[in-house]
Parts: sequence; structure tokens; C-alpha cells
Amino acid sequence: MASFKTYIAESYNELVHKVSWPTWKELQSSAIIVLVSALIISLIVFLMDFIFGVQNMSTTSFWKGMLGFIYKLIGS
Repeated sequence: MASFKTYIAESYNELVHKVSWPTWKELQSSAIIVLVSALIISLIVFLMDFIFGVQNMSTTSFWKGMLGFIYKLIGS
């Protein structure tokens, strides 16, 4: 049990005294970069899924995604 208490005390000491935490401005800047990057990547994934995925559109629609187009081309 003493080793557990030592572990907790040393962990607390390291987090409070030895870790260099970012400033509020740095934290905001990093959060904005992460948010913008996530939005760009999700947009890219959406576009890839829309272009290459099979779309669930009506049967009269010509574009059903790249895979839908290939399936229609091969199936015809």
C-alpha cells in the first residue's frame, strides 16, 4: 500500500510542478487547428464516399456513385 501512496504522490508532484502546461492562448490555437483539420478531413471523406460509393438514389437517376456506375456498366 505504501508503494501506491508513493505513486500517487509522485504523479501529483510531476503533474503540478514538472509538466509545462500550455497557456490559454496556445490551447485555443491548438483547438482551432484540430477543429478545422477535422472538418476538412470529414469533408474529404464525405466527398470520396459520395463519388465512389453506391448511392441510394431513384432508379431513373444516372449517377449512383462510381461503384454504382461500374455495376450498371458491367450488369448491362
